Amino acid sequence: MILRRIFLIFTLLTAMAGCDTLDNRRLPLANVHLTFYTQADWVTYGVSGARQYRIFIREKRQPANYPYTADSYTGFGGILLCTTDIGDYVAYDLACPVECRADTRVAVGSDGIAECPKCHSRYDIFSLPGHPVSGEAADRGYGLQTYRVSPGSGGEYMVVY
Repeated sequence: MILRRIFLIFTLLTAMAGCDTLDNRRLPLANVHLTFYTQADWVTYGVSGARQYRIFIREKRQPANYPYTADSYTGFGGILLCTTDIGDYVAYDLACPVECRADTRVAVGSDGIAECPKCHSRYDIFSLPGHPVSGEAADRGYGLQTYRVSPGSGGEYMVVY
């Protein structure tokens, strides 16, 4: 497993060395703002251990018990909130950057890779920050759109924006 991951990372880095940039800003602009006001909110709705993830789609009220407010926005296709292999918090838009449709969302498989159900592009969300690993996205250099996750400046525990 470790050798496979090292080989995958080496292959991706080698392939990306020939590319100018990773295009992870292909989706239409959309508001993003999720607030976790307390540590208890983060424990209940956030992510804490390595390789954990949570999906937020306001229009679908997902997760059903998350306290969405008028100031809550979940991007173009929804938010995929994750903890990387090394414990960093990251957030991605769920919309596939190849398809550029709000209703064509990536899904995380048991192997920890997010895959588009339409074009079947696959993205590494835990080791490489939303980088494509196969499919049309890898051919074109399209990565998942990223959002920031950080402690709030107004006393909030964590904010996704």
